[in-house]
Amino acid sequence: MAMEMDKFAAARESVLGQARTRQGIGEQREKTLHAVLKHYYAPCASMHEQKFCGYIADIHTGREIIEIQTRQLYRMRAKLSCFLEQCPVTIVHPIPHNKWLSWIDVGTGECGKLRKSPKTGNVYQAFYELCRIKPFLGHENIRFIFPLVDMEEYRLLDGWSRDKKRGSNRYDRIPLAISDEVRIDYREDYLQFIPYGLAEPFGSKDLAKLVKISQRDATCALYVLHHLEIVKRVERKRDGYRYVVNT
Repeated sequence: MAMEMDKFAAARESVLGQARTRQGIGEQREKTLHAVLKHYYAPCASMHEQKFCGYIADIHTGREIIEIQTRQLYRMRAKLSCFLEQCPVTIVHPIPHNKWLSWIDVGTGECGKLRKSPKTGNVYQAFYELCRIKPFLGHENIRFIFPLVDMEEYRLLDGWSRDKKRGSNRYDRIPLAISDEVRIDYREDYLQFIPYGLAEPFGSKDLAKLVKISQRDATCALYVLHHLEIVKRVERKRDGYRYVVNT
């Protein structure tokens, strides 16, 4: 664990400890979170931003491609259609765990005081994005890493509401630490999202209550797990489907 912390600290230093050029291929809009994770999962810079099959891969190790996708996974559909037919692809999709938020005055550039968000992120939040790339999830070459990242987030006070916060734009996110990491290398790894103690048959409300997540995240999780035949539907009630683990 200490070695991983040292590795993350080195990745942060490589990005935050010196001025970064934004002139490289594919880096014109690169944000801090993306850059730090890229250096964390591939410290060797020669692997970064490599041309592959007409696209730019975030990381190409020679054996696999690693894509750092901090936002919507559906934006990767074209890349995935190409990359997955050529080699293994690991998608790194970070999830905010503990977050401190600061607002930036767009007129003065002044940053407000960092305040801790009362919400704590969890890996089930990734399922909303997985729903949007459902056709690729069963491919033998696809892998996922979901790092739960403690971070500072800076947003511009440029929204449409009276306090300028609703509809505002995010300026940057600064990762502080990786508190945990969930990996999916094989289809069977999805079983980790069905917790012990979940009595069968179960619905999304049962899952949400047991693991303390939102109803939406639980519904998305079961939708994906059903698509992958990890669970199967056994009945439908007024409040939704009931599932059992597909043995």
